[in-house]
Amino acid sequence: MRVVIQRTRHASVSIGGEQKSTIGRGMLVLVGIEEADGQEDIDWLAHKIVNLRIFDDEAGVMNRSVVDCGGDILVVSQFTLHALTRKGNRPSYIRAARPETAVPLYEQFCRDLGAALGKPVQTGRFGADMQVELLNDGPVTILMDTKRKE
Repeated sequence: MRVVIQRTRHASVSIGGEQKSTIGRGMLVLVGIEEADGQEDIDWLAHKIVNLRIFDDEAGVMNRSVVDCGGDILVVSQFTLHALTRKGNRPSYIRAARPETAVPLYEQFCRDLGAALGKPVQTGRFGADMQVELLNDGPVTILMDTKRKE
């Protein structure tokens, strides 16, 4: 699984001109799932995400987690995180999981991330044409890949 985490002042996702989800201070998590992903990837990411110390403490130092600051999380599926761009100019998405594999993993990831956060996460809709808006706070943007736990 690959994720792009962005610290937000606020974020929202709309589908067909209607707002589906919105959060204030917290994280927008864009998640890409590949065929080789499973529960081990979900467990590692959920734990890592809610414990990332990327929010400022009283001294202005990034030393607090989303749990510590009572923030929210918005999760949006994004298969394009697995784009291969080595050949030509049209990305290939062959590493991205097919919906029959990806949807159950996405839904489990959202449930497990919500359990780790202590409240439900907000979501987009898997496979939908979504419009995502955010005010990136910092900006703080972090990339994580469960196959390259760096």
